[in-house]
Amino acid sequence: MNNAIEVNNLTKYFGDVLAVDHIAFEVRQGEVFGFLGPNGAGKTTTQRMLTTLLEPTEGRIVINGHDLARDAYPVKRQMGLVPEESNVYTELTAWDNLMFTAKLYRVPQAQRTERGRQLLEAFGLWEKRDVKLEEFSKGMRRRLSIAMAIIHKPALLFLDEPTPGLDAQSARAIRDLVRQLNAEGTTIFLSTHQIEEANQLCDRVAIINHGRIAAIDTPEQLKQAFQQVQSVEVALEPDGQTHGQALGALPGATTVVKMGDKWRLYTEDPSALLPRVMDYAQSHRLRVVSLSTLGPSLEDVFLGITGQKVGTVRHEAQANDQRRKQRMRKMGGR
Repeated sequence: MNNAIEVNNLTKYFGDVLAVDHIAFEVRQGEVFGFLGPNGAGKTTTQRMLTTLLEPTEGRIVINGHDLARDAYPVKRQMGLVPEESNVYTELTAWDNLMFTAKLYRVPQAQRTERGRQLLEAFGLWEKRDVKLEEFSKGMRRRLSIAMAIIHKPALLFLDEPTPGLDAQSARAIRDLVRQLNAEGTTIFLSTHQIEEANQLCDRVAIINHGRIAAIDTPEQLKQAFQQVQSVEVALEPDGQTHGQALGALPGATTVVKMGDKWRLYTEDPSALLPRVMDYAQSHRLRVVSLSTLGPSLEDVFLGITGQKVGTVRHEAQANDQRRKQRMRKMGGR
């Protein structure tokens, strides 16, 4: 199978700060490749190098057979980019934004008019084509950003954190668009710290942490490598929320995490833990609303690889986000 992207020894320093540490990977033609890691791990810096917005300190990038350092122009014509912050002009209408982008990509007039109508209709924005972007919601702007990135029918699409901050309906619409584009043959490079998003969308996932690639494989293969991370999930009534500490103390339970109205008990032997949970419920006159065993999730894999504790991924991502913003301010916004 041909590769859309080949990266070797890619490195980026910002002064004395090593943001990307000699990484290597390949992205196959026609796949959705996930670049997964907490904020500040090096995802956006890597993507900016892949899209010519940053020059690497070291290393080689080949996209669709073209060395990016020597032959970048044809590569740019073949790629689309949706950055983390929507790159729309709020003083322009949706139609003017789309046509301006099409002109930049030198899409012929007849094609850009037809293509623009098709995209706005497909993205549910045709009725809003003459409305200025300052009146658009964040989800609508995000959809328009994707339309702008694919107006020239790129072979390779880069998406940087496409759904954080969106309502559930808008996030679902974006994921459906990603699936549709990929089904039509577009190779997609998806940078995200949304673990479930990577699990739902990606053919393969690279986990990056502290600027280094920690693992690359399909989500299911990564989960298989962490079979020891299994769990029992239980919901109890009444007052089920008050029993977490006691459940976590049951023999065989290594960690307990609150998951909404349920408790998840991590264990190496779910079959041995199940009857102990039932005995606990009966002895405390609790009704078992639901009880199930679970294999490892992609979140468990992520936590295991990055050395974080189970249940801390969201808090860790928020902390990393704050550190990243502080570092970016010190670097002058690079």
